[in-house]
Amino acid sequence: MLLRHFILACLVLGFLTACSAGRYHIRQDAAPLRTPTPLEIQDALVTNEAKSTAAGRPYTVLGKSYTPLKTEKGYRAEGIASWYGRKFHGYYTSNGEVFNMFSMTAAHKTLPLPSFVKVTNLDNGKSAIVRVNDRGPFHDDRVIDLSYAAAYKLGYLSNGTARVKIEAITLDEPVTRYTYVQVAASSQLDNITALGANLAQQFSLGTNVIEEKGLYKLRLSPIVSDEEAQKLLATLRDGQFNQAFLLYSEKQL
Repeated sequence: MLLRHFILACLVLGFLTACSAGRYHIRQDAAPLRTPTPLEIQDALVTNEAKSTAAGRPYTVLGKSYTPLKTEKGYRAEGIASWYGRKFHGYYTSNGEVFNMFSMTAAHKTLPLPSFVKVTNLDNGKSAIVRVNDRGPFHDDRVIDLSYAAAYKLGYLSNGTARVKIEAITLDEPVTRYTYVQVAASSQLDNITALGANLAQQFSLGTNVIEEKGLYKLRLSPIVSDEEAQKLLATLRDGQFNQAFLLYSEKQL
């Protein structure tokens, strides 16, 4: 009977804690065997989603009680961020989704699920927009737990933790965002310039070329609509540019 009650308790709290030591296929968390692709570290697209009722209820983990916020609007905080990866990959998050360590997501103790936040690494200035869909980290000295992909983008994988600033993003307080399509990269500037001229004429868009470590990257100029950006990306990938991807920025590149 005691075992049955223990199993029942695990099922009830399964989205919040690992009641069983055998729940995960590995004991210690670890990084995956590959790094994220450029597509996987794009900022999460902010949407207006219904909040999880179950994940909004007060709960207790490791003897400490937490009361989730009613709204993320205006939320700002600074503290220590950690990250999680292979151990939890493929298991359910606190709002019933499946955790993917290559998605731009995060865990937070009290933000409504889902929420969207901008996380900035205070040591190097790198930032990312992530979708909060899980609970944790359950350590008093940590404020947020980022997915492997998000931590990779913020540049603190090797350190394990980083000092971060967290700012909630809601659609009634939109962030100005510029959308680009990176089409191709080459070490030959003349080739990239000629390609840019052809694509600018074909799609009636401006282009810019960014040089990074001897590699010239061609980007089609800012696109106002996400829908138009996705259509353009699909068109390019259906042609000869199957490696094209979207870039988001809060400033003009």
